[in-house]
Amino acid sequence: MTRTPEGPVTRRALLRGAAAAGVAAAGGALTAAPTPALAAPGGFPTYQYVRDAFAGPLRYNPTGEFIFPCVRGVYDKLDSYLGRYYLYYAPHDAPGGICLAYADRLEGPYTEYPDNPIVDRVLPTTTVSHVSSPHVVWDAPTRQFYLYFHGENFTTRVARSTDGIRFTDETPILSTRLVPNTTETSYARVFEHSVAGRNNRYVMVFMGLHTIGPGARKIFWGWSPNGWSGWQFDPNPLVSPSGDGLTDISAPHLLKRNGTAYLAYHGNSGNMYLTEVGVNFDREVHLGVFHRPIASDDGRVAAPAFGTDGGVQYMLYEAGPRLNARIRIARAVG
Repeated sequence: MTRTPEGPVTRRALLRGAAAAGVAAAGGALTAAPTPALAAPGGFPTYQYVRDAFAGPLRYNPTGEFIFPCVRGVYDKLDSYLGRYYLYYAPHDAPGGICLAYADRLEGPYTEYPDNPIVDRVLPTTTVSHVSSPHVVWDAPTRQFYLYFHGENFTTRVARSTDGIRFTDETPILSTRLVPNTTETSYARVFEHSVAGRNNRYVMVFMGLHTIGPGARKIFWGWSPNGWSGWQFDPNPLVSPSGDGLTDISAPHLLKRNGTAYLAYHGNSGNMYLTEVGVNFDREVHLGVFHRPIASDDGRVAAPAFGTDGGVQYMLYEAGPRLNARIRIARAVG
């Protein structure tokens, strides 16, 4: 694979980021406090905090933290549903547990499903210390929801459901043995996206703990014809942290804009970053900070997920120190 080499942010990227910052600053002047984070590069909007995802304490919260939000509109997929939007999330540390909440507005607040966790660490094929990092897609050809999650940190699994609540047929699809020189393969998100020459309909982007420096935790990718089976994985990192001046990056989300493709992800600095990977995942152009924490984010924003409701763009994300995080909702303002 030929990829644009890592290196300093290009002049074009700096100018693009400056233009985006100007637009966001004009929009930010019309909004109320808190002050939004600095504008994202690549022409992406500024996101401003609106609310925490939950209005009160959770019934199932065994470790005092919950991470990795994934929100899906289900109103156009199911005849009967708890709310128009389903929010999937999990604690990380043992015992973990894949959880569900619901709301009629993407902006929330969300109501906890009373029978959480919907997937626990006792799986049909094995028992693991924890399950975490849920990501759900709707597969239109089979009219099923596919749930991707990890347990342990070196194995990513998939399960399926017709109602978005009861998941069955858990199957391991990714492990460190499939990606050379890794000791962890987790925090996967999956998207419908075709890459030239791969005969695929889905791609997966995930964190791999790489034993080859520089840097440690990097972003890798894979592809599948159907999202369920036939997964293949590139042995080389797609995005490395050194391009951002970091040692660790994780939890990528695929975004498309301007006729190209980007990954938004978080780094060990506490910021989110943006890198252009191109529609064929053959580029690595680091564009800098995508989103910075505000004071109440306690120094860290991570694991972004995105959605649109009523023409308004939203970002759900983790806020707070690792293993003590909560889920927050921000609205695009510029």
